[in-house]
Amino acid sequence: MMKNNNLSVLLKGLIKENPVFVLILGTCPTLATTTNVTGAFGMGIAALVVLVCSNILISLLRKIIPDSVRIPCYIVVIAGFVTIVQMVVHAFFPSLYDMLGVYLPLITVNCIILGRAEMFASKNTVGKSALDGIGMGLGFTLALLAMSTIREVFGAASFAGVAIPFLEPYKIEFLTKAPGGMLVFGCMIALVYIITKGKAPKKTSFSCAACPNAANCLTGCSDAPDAETEKGDA
Repeated sequence: MMKNNNLSVLLKGLIKENPVFVLILGTCPTLATTTNVTGAFGMGIAALVVLVCSNILISLLRKIIPDSVRIPCYIVVIAGFVTIVQMVVHAFFPSLYDMLGVYLPLITVNCIILGRAEMFASKNTVGKSALDGIGMGLGFTLALLAMSTIREVFGAASFAGVAIPFLEPYKIEFLTKAPGGMLVFGCMIALVYIITKGKAPKKTSFSCAACPNAANCLTGCSDAPDAETEKGDA
């Protein structure tokens, strides 16, 4: 039973709760780095490493970090790992470093990483948090690779920078531009919706229940759930 539970945590990020196509997180780096397969793969691996490492450390510290400063603490932890990854990429993969540009340090504020830290790692064991990081990181990487393959192959007639001569006369340069990225992004979301038959989790991991200011925010709000509903969600 425990093994099945761990497997579920690992696999849910691939399709069922894919951070890009289902939870619609990390849209900015998704659109910006998917014009080239090499850049997309580099971004995916960098985010995966940061996600796994930050999930593990935050899970280890979850009983020590006070609720009132947890978000700043999470950002400091994530920023530390991003700095390490940035230095490694700069030292050993300078061309990839130049290709990713500002989007590499911006991993620090990537919604996927901060979201998993807040909603999963801070509430679960180190093992499960590591599996969650791997699953979500792989889901993010696969999403980037899927989009970048479509955009580069059909938009630039190349794959990972290697030209595909027979596609040159038929390439659709529109796909390499921002509107083309949005078109591919929308189509991929629709495809995943069809594959999952629209059965994305109704109850995502995001909730106001854990927020110390939730009571103040919801007081007097016409859209606020009633007490019984909030209690059930918690």
